[in-house]
Amino acid sequence: MMRNFSSSLFRYGRLKKSFGSINSTLRTTESRMRTVTLTLSSREETNQRFLQAFEGESQGNLLTFDSPSLLFTLLTAERWGLLKMMTGAGAITVREAAERVEKDIQAVQDDVDALLQAGILRNKNDDEVEFPFDAVHVDFMLKAA
Repeated sequence: MMRNFSSSLFRYGRLKKSFGSINSTLRTTESRMRTVTLTLSSREETNQRFLQAFEGESQGNLLTFDSPSLLFTLLTAERWGLLKMMTGAGAITVREAAERVEKDIQAVQDDVDALLQAGILRNKNDDEVEFPFDAVHVDFMLKAA
């Protein structure tokens, strides 16, 4: 399943145009510990993985970004803390999430909405959301220009 960010992902006016090129792809595996890998990938690499998945080749749980700036714009320190708290926690309400991270409910709701739109969180039912992974692996390299 390939998901692209919509222009309504953030209220950050001028950043809206940048998010059209983010590709997020989640694939499931049959391992006991469900780990999602966050990585950088060009459009061509993402398309190639999509075709391989379409042909039945497992791609693992993978969330790809076109650039580090897009990854870090989506995964702010507050959102990373929210994901850390939700990792392995099962489905919880936004109110419960706000209490656990000791943040304002509206701020957590905004973060949850952005992570839902990105396909990182999932709606479990009408009032609960879930980060369906037990671990997060971040995989990218910074090289000299």
